[in-house]
Amino acid sequence: MTATAASAATTTTTTGWQGVLLDWAGTTIDFGSRAPAAVFVEIFRQSGVEITVPEARGPMGKAKLDHIAEVAGLPRVAAAWQSRHGRPCTRDDVLAMYERFLPLQRETLARATQVIPGVVEAVRTLRARGLKIGSSTGYTRALMEVVLPLAAQQGYAPDCTLCADDVPAGRPAPDMNLAATRLLHLTDPSRVVAVDDTPVGIEAGRRAGMLTVGITLTGNLVGLGEAELAALSASDRAALHAAAARQFFAAGADHVLESTAHLPDLLDRVSPKPTQ
Repeated sequence: MTATAASAATTTTTTGWQGVLLDWAGTTIDFGSRAPAAVFVEIFRQSGVEITVPEARGPMGKAKLDHIAEVAGLPRVAAAWQSRHGRPCTRDDVLAMYERFLPLQRETLARATQVIPGVVEAVRTLRARGLKIGSSTGYTRALMEVVLPLAAQQGYAPDCTLCADDVPAGRPAPDMNLAATRLLHLTDPSRVVAVDDTPVGIEAGRRAGMLTVGITLTGNLVGLGEAELAALSASDRAALHAAAARQFFAAGADHVLESTAHLPDLLDRVSPKPTQ
């Protein structure tokens, strides 16, 4: 685990919030969460089974080994695997794909770690208000060793980063969320905001007792790059936002935003629920 610039004293700001916990791909970097989806498609292709991008995106936010296992268990994918190999996909097969996933993902991340527009400014605003900035990810620590310095070069360096292999259980378990509160010395999870572009991340935040915010247009549920999204009409973008919002609210999200860039404005309007 890494933690920097986190003082031992908890500060409650004038708005009542103590900190935020931000996801990475699709929330703060990699507009559209494109990098992991492409690698999942590739590792299954290398095993002789074609999967679709929506199938690859389905479990996004989970620890990557769990993600691969869940895709392999999809009825259509399982049937395709049986047809290609004459047997079901085994745990050893999943582990072999995971071993191929890691170097491919490292290579992709070296090219795909661009901070989403407006994130650096939003984080700067939140820090100026006294909030601590935590982060969590389904990526492993080894993968984040690629991402962290590249994001820092662009001005985004959270106070702590929790990875799926830092804790006993990845999302939807709340382990990363709660570990971040301990690292940042945040005493009341209800005064922490969990921001994520996947329903499984929203579930983890909700289980940790945090306010949850789903990110639509820059994230996994929409899955478009910045230029692709900009080319759409306003009505088409609104329809994509609404469709993603429905999935987030079904997962228990408290709020949805098109982008993390809008988070300071949301927290201007929303206060923590009174502690019982």
